[in-house]
Amino acid sequence: MRILGIDPGLATVGYAVVEERRGQLALIEYGCIKTSPTQAMPERLAIIYKAMNEIIDEFEPNEMAIEELFFAKNVTNGIQVGQARGVEILAAQMKNVRVYEYTPMQVKLAVTGYGRADKYQMQENIRLLFKLQHPPKPDDAADAIGIAFTHAMSARTKEEYFMK
Repeated sequence: MRILGIDPGLATVGYAVVEERRGQLALIEYGCIKTSPTQAMPERLAIIYKAMNEIIDEFEPNEMAIEELFFAKNVTNGIQVGQARGVEILAAQMKNVRVYEYTPMQVKLAVTGYGRADKYQMQENIRLLFKLQHPPKPDDAADAIGIAFTHAMSARTKEEYFMK
């Protein structure tokens, strides 16, 4: 199974591709899609949609895991990120890639065993889980790896449960 993990955003969208190989997870690719605040909103959304399609076409994921939005202070920013997140989900849906959603707490719990882990703990655990020399950067890409990992563990647990 190949999973595309997405850390939703407007200025920066983190993405990661993880694949299960012989019972082990392998990190295939990770990075970010970037847009500029000087660009108009429709242009930024189009850039994200085009890049998402390119990533999906290149890596052919079976499933996509995306983080649910959490914002408490800046509602305007939350709405803009929500629009971008919709485009990110639409890109997967149009390519028949199943979409699953996880809260930030679920991701932190899956990656570190602690639902309130900080960025450093997340990145260090991701480094260890995928045997990387350095913690993945930038944060958005590291978060996307964590989201993909969370889905892989969730899917594996569901599969083992239903096979009994």
